[in-house]
Amino acid sequence: MERTEVETVTCKAGQGLQKGRITQLWYWLGSALILANTGCGQLDARRHTDAHEMATTVNRPVVRPVRSISSFSESLSCMDHMLRAAELPTTLISSKQFPDFSGKVPVAVKDMVVTSLSQMSHLSNAFRYVDYEVDIARQDTVQNLTTILLNNNQMQLQRPALYVSGAIAFVDQNVISQRRTAGISGDRVDLGHSKSNTATVVALEAHLGDFRTRTIIPGLDSANEVVIGGAGDGLDLAGRIGSYGVRFNVGRDYAMGTGGALRTLVDLAMIELVGKWARVPYWQCLMLDQTNPSFQRQMRDWFDASGPEGQLRLVRSSLISRGYLPNNQENLNANAPALREALAQFQADKGVIVSGTITFPTYEAALRNFVGLDQEGALTRIGWNNDSMQTSTASRSPWPSWNINLQLENPQPAGARPAFTEGEQIFLSATVSKASHLYCYYVDSAGTVTRLLPNALQTSTLLSADQAVRIPDWMSPSPGFILDAGKPGSENVICIATAHDAMPRLSADMQGPALTVMKDVRGTQGVLDRFQQALGSEGHVVQNINWNVIARKTPPAEAPEKGAK
Repeated sequence: MERTEVETVTCKAGQGLQKGRITQLWYWLGSALILANTGCGQLDARRHTDAHEMATTVNRPVVRPVRSISSFSESLSCMDHMLRAAELPTTLISSKQFPDFSGKVPVAVKDMVVTSLSQMSHLSNAFRYVDYEVDIARQDTVQNLTTILLNNNQMQLQRPALYVSGAIAFVDQNVISQRRTAGISGDRVDLGHSKSNTATVVALEAHLGDFRTRTIIPGLDSANEVVIGGAGDGLDLAGRIGSYGVRFNVGRDYAMGTGGALRTLVDLAMIELVGKWARVPYWQCLMLDQTNPSFQRQMRDWFDASGPEGQLRLVRSSLISRGYLPNNQENLNANAPALREALAQFQADKGVIVSGTITFPTYEAALRNFVGLDQEGALTRIGWNNDSMQTSTASRSPWPSWNINLQLENPQPAGARPAFTEGEQIFLSATVSKASHLYCYYVDSAGTVTRLLPNALQTSTLLSADQAVRIPDWMSPSPGFILDAGKPGSENVICIATAHDAMPRLSADMQGPALTVMKDVRGTQGVLDRFQQALGSEGHVVQNINWNVIARKTPPAEAPEKGAK
């Protein structure tokens, strides 16, 4: 190729290439392509509009978010029900920071403790966490405002009764480290295979202390360990053809995260500490099938192997068995509005991210109690019990397991509740097993009816599943009303839960303001009749709780002193 001398090329914008000699023709062609792509001038961002418009889409996550759970998430819910059954009063609790002296587990253990305590208090109101930070580096706007209000006597900070203390005791890395490598080599082909396996042990220590005396309560401790594993599997293949070579490397590695492992340890520690402190059989909540690793692995295998059609079929059957779908909806496709609405309702009730689509957390929640395990951890039953598949046609509830849990929260000794004294305050709480609209009414000994919920401060009738509502809200500084025992006789509170908002359909005599006597409604039967007329065949559930009221004792008159006239 002959030598070519290229003079300076000047663009219209006045910019040019430096004069030089290019000794190869393809250099000149490359320069021409560069000039063509740059338009002989500065880059214009408008030329890349299509690519820029994709930025907001490409920047989004590639998978849906999921609820952060551990092997003991179901056990926390079990503890919540157990604490409610034990009628444990609300206790203020706080926590110290959990240090990690190894510096190898950078996780927020304290916040995990708060989450565990909160999940054990949805239904039972067992604990309320006192959030106060003294570390200046961690203080935020809320903490600064709290300090200002406390200094001005405009805020009262309640002293907790208990506190949680602990630390990540140790992290032993690579306690087990196994490697296997093998290979063969020839003139034209090289082949190699490698396999590795590692295990790290992480330990968590936790204790429960008495805040008033700042002492650790003897026996209320937890010390558990978890193994974090990792493994790798690789294949190398190399070949040569003449003087050229080709090499392939295929590998598959996994490493368990420390965050999920620590959440499991924290949940287990909180269950142990709370169970020992409340003196309830907490170990019963640690033997749920759902926490068994074999169950978890089997569930994931089913989910992956069944595919979209199989997942839809199983989840749809579960929704029908649980009453979220009627029996005649067995052919709904995944995008049917009725199925998506039922899925969203189920996800909201079970604490799964509400998406209206079938995800693995939804699949797992839908198939709970689908299998049974024996004492060895082996599968003994696949499929729901026959009892759970039966839906009573006589039931007025759209969900077979739909119910209200209405309880008195006043401290009471074991056995039957003694009668209330006239004028004594009464505290109740109510929960629903499915997200519902809740209405509660108070009926005094004379049969007059007063609506308690909804009221001016608690305007929303919608109540989430397993979320306790206090009647009245005794934890609020402005509860809105106080419920006192009235005249001697029998009193009760009746609560009605509906699938849809029933207030607009109730008769005019039920539409009056809350906490005022309803003139034309008498007794619990009068309330039930109004709801029956408004709802017709639409499902609803009812529960009431009653108590006796006795007259206040008159203090004996003081005897006159001697010599008094």
